Amino acid sequence: MEDLTGRPLPLGDWGEPAERLDELYRWVETHALRTAEWYLSDRLLKRRCARTLRIGTALCGVTGAALPLLELTGAVRGAAAWACLALLGAAACLACDRYFGVTSGWMRDVATAQAVHRRLQALQFDWASESVREVLGPAEGTAGEASERCLGVLRRFMEDVTELVRAETADWMVEFGSGPPPPAMRTAPGGGPARPEQGPPAARFPSSPPGSRPSMPRQRPPEPR
Repeated sequence: MEDLTGRPLPLGDWGEPAERLDELYRWVETHALRTAEWYLSDRLLKRRCARTLRIGTALCGVTGAALPLLELTGAVRGAAAWACLALLGAAACLACDRYFGVTSGWMRDVATAQAVHRRLQALQFDWASESVREVLGPAEGTAGEASERCLGVLRRFMEDVTELVRAETADWMVEFGSGPPPPAMRTAPGGGPARPEQGPPAARFPSSPPGSRPSMPRQRPPEPR
């Protein structure tokens, strides 16, 4: 399975803007489908491993709880020792699932793939709306403004997909690491660095020192008529 590596932007002649925009849309759509396919393919192995570990945890736990009862009833002798091994196996399966992040990784892959598909569906309808507008004739703006608007739609979509991949990678790093993700991964949803929190706005009038009487601001006397 290939990694999510970037691909060069297709270069072409802008003498025919409509054909060039259609080529860029195909490139963006292919990138999104490839990203979703990568996450859906990655979830297959994790799903099998997660189900195997969870089934092993359940079977070992039930076996470890049932063996002492069988020994108490006299059906099986010496079953208490095997009960400890069964409970140890259940704990080992659960620890492997938590340590390697099998189930959580499976859930992240499914959620990210679904999010990419939702963004892609929104892009397809937005692009169809822009295409219909151009076919019926641009009611507002020039052809250059229409091309710039289409490029803006493609750029926002690519930024959304990149942000989804970045957020999933940051969650993976936090789960396997002991600290927060690197500063390069802690970015705002818009793609730029996170903005520092601003403090409360300053008061309009300075507060008076303690122990002093509050005074009203002086007013200008009315002018004589």
